[in-house]
Amino acid sequence: MIELIKKLPKAELHLHIEGSLEPELMFRLAQKNDIQIPYKDIDDVRRAYNFTNLQTFLDIYYAGANVLITQQDFYDLTWAYILKCVEDNVIHTEIFFDPQTHTERGVEFATVINGIKSALADAKAEYGISSCIIMCFLRHLSQDAAFETLEAAMAFKDDIVGVGLDSSELGNPPSKFTEVFRQAKAAGFKVVAHAGEEADFSYIYEALDVLRSDRIDHGVQAIHSAALMQRLKAEQMPLTVCPNSNIELKVFESYQDHNIKTLLDYGLNVSVNSDDPAYFKGYINQNFINLVENLPLTEDNIVTLVKNSFRASFIDDDLKRAYLARVDFALQ
Repeated sequence: MIELIKKLPKAELHLHIEGSLEPELMFRLAQKNDIQIPYKDIDDVRRAYNFTNLQTFLDIYYAGANVLITQQDFYDLTWAYILKCVEDNVIHTEIFFDPQTHTERGVEFATVINGIKSALADAKAEYGISSCIIMCFLRHLSQDAAFETLEAAMAFKDDIVGVGLDSSELGNPPSKFTEVFRQAKAAGFKVVAHAGEEADFSYIYEALDVLRSDRIDHGVQAIHSAALMQRLKAEQMPLTVCPNSNIELKVFESYQDHNIKTLLDYGLNVSVNSDDPAYFKGYINQNFINLVENLPLTEDNIVTLVKNSFRASFIDDDLKRAYLARVDFALQ
């Protein structure tokens, strides 16, 4: 099973580029940019990666992001992730970034996206990895702040395929951002939203019916509503599930408790993703490996999860068919 995981080409649809900031790069950038971070060494950082919930992770995530200052920093961050893609046979990636995490610190929107975009262009040229960029609004901030970010994004509309919603879920329902998502949708952006991770399944309904999401990020709480499960199956609404993240943030107590196989067996369009891999102990292959070592997943299950990642992507149908053919070829 592990050999199968390694040889299959994959797409990753739920990856926060700031969440791929490994401690070694964090320290190097902190030193280069003369930024103080609250850790004395790399081991100290890793010890801090002991989370009790989403918020305890976010506190460290935002502290780590403070070291990102220049366009080259964002290039280096993205390129380091691309090298992990090469290692894990990820041939298409759809990267989230959080502009407000940086613009609130005085880093220009253009600095962030130009660094990311440049690395992704090099990834395509050097490794043939295709990609999309998705801009996320921070849900603990106001809708007015999200509108300001959307306005800044319009100058880079050709570089950004969609808008998303992340950060502290509890108490910040999708409906808080109804108007800004309506405007984003009207402008032609795809829409995704984190929903049903820590908060209950009502957030998934809001993401679908209020924000008109094209994909649901996480969505594991859907299991608690039979009606929602039926709807998600009928619509084949993609759920970008992140197993390591769910365990590290105590959404499930153990991998054996994770419901991804139940969702898959029900017929939902679920895929496996790494979310914030530097913080959650592993990139996409490690997520797959942790699942197969703890759940009764079959080889067919693995193939379905991989194919779902391409089917749910924001690439055109011709490229989807080409990538799915590459999966079939790898199985021969």
